[in-house]
Amino acid sequence: MPEAELPNEPAFIIVSSFVRERNVLLAMANFSDLYVDYYLHLKDNKIGMDPRADDLLKTTLAAFSLHCVSRPRNEVLAWTINFQDPLLNLFLGGDTEIGSVVGRAFTENVKEAEENVFYQEVAKGNKPIHRSVVPFEGSDPLAAVEAFYAMSEQRPARFFRLDTETFAIVSAHPDYDEEWFRDLTVDDLRVLSVTEQVNPLETRIVKWECGCNQKRILQALEPVWRQSPDELFLGEELIEVNCPRCAGKYRISKEMMEAYDESLKDKGE
Repeated sequence: MPEAELPNEPAFIIVSSFVRERNVLLAMANFSDLYVDYYLHLKDNKIGMDPRADDLLKTTLAAFSLHCVSRPRNEVLAWTINFQDPLLNLFLGGDTEIGSVVGRAFTENVKEAEENVFYQEVAKGNKPIHRSVVPFEGSDPLAAVEAFYAMSEQRPARFFRLDTETFAIVSAHPDYDEEWFRDLTVDDLRVLSVTEQVNPLETRIVKWECGCNQKRILQALEPVWRQSPDELFLGEELIEVNCPRCAGKYRISKEMMEAYDESLKDKGE
């Protein structure tokens, strides 16, 4: 999407810059606007969040957004991060072409394991999906993402929390200054534009957007409906279905399924 064509949906901007002589890419942003959209989503769908899961998801959402803006503009990305303490899974999804990001936390039916695991899936057009699986230690999502970069991206990156809602990524490029990169601190980042030559490269939009809607939910339920309507509804007239990506809630009735099924038959599907 050309940078001049800003979307109608709520969005904010992240600027990526190159730090000359250090050979690193820098992206930094305050995520308060994105968090507002996230909380509005929770309110609209009456989704309750455990405070610790909420904090972990917000931190990871910031890191994921910074990761997305540092990637090419033709990727669809998904992270699943399994923590054993606390026992939960975080899911993040994004599309770098339109700048959308979304996330949710799973706190029920999470499998216990011997170690934490970080999963990434990347899709580019019609190419096969590329999957990465990386173990990590601890319960800090920023450290988990840094472990993923070190083992899967084949280039180091460091993630920083400058304040409650401001985060930054510094990712290494060929011939980067390793000592400077290793010793970089939050205080250094605050004055980086003064102490280093920082050149803006590009501007990306980021917006909370899942893309789920009632039609897609009906599409997902259609195979089960055709096989066994009773199994789908279990004697109820209405069922509530949660989007697996954002936990958005949809109330689906038998009449909706019947009408959707008839529309497909009319089309010969």
